[in-house]
Formats: sequence, structure tokens, C-alpha cells
Amino acid sequence: MAYVYILYSNSLDSHFNGSCKNLENRLFEHNNGTFENSFTSKAKDWVLLLEIENLGYQQARDVEKHIKRMKSKIFIENLMKYPELVEKLKARYY
Repeated sequence: MAYVYILYSNSLDSHFNGSCKNLENRLFEHNNGTFENSFTSKAKDWVLLLEIENLGYQQARDVEKHIKRMKSKIFIENLMKYPELVEKLKARYY
């Protein structure tokens, strides 16, 4: 199983989304700057805003790419407000 996640950093006032197989480990890596040249290494205050679980790995990658293509804070806010949008994304990339 895989996850899609959306993080928020207050210090950067920015969102980040990604996908992974082990969410707990991945969040730890983001907040500890494991990958020195990555975007998330610029902050240490990433919090989990949204978690989409129970996805196949390729499905998770496709949902992540869709969210990134949208390039919209409003879209991210709507995903959090309206769970049916998340379900539509999961179905679209099933």
C-alpha cells in the first residue's frame, strides 16, 4: 500500500505534496532534512494536512502528479474540505 500526502510549512507559507510507501518515515525525513538539496529541507516545521491512504503505488504516483499539475492552493484546500474530490481522484487513477 502507498500514500499521497500534503504537507504545510508555516515558516515558508508553502505546501508540498508527495507519495510514499511508509508515511511515518517519510515525514521524519522531510522534517530532518534527510535530503539536503530538496525543497522540504528549507524548513523543519512541516505538518501533515492531508493523507490519502490505501492506494497502489502507481495509483499514488499518478494522484500525486495530478495534484502537482494543478499548482493551486485552492485545489489543495478543496481536497481537504470535500472528501468526495479525493475519492474521485482515487477512482480516476485506479
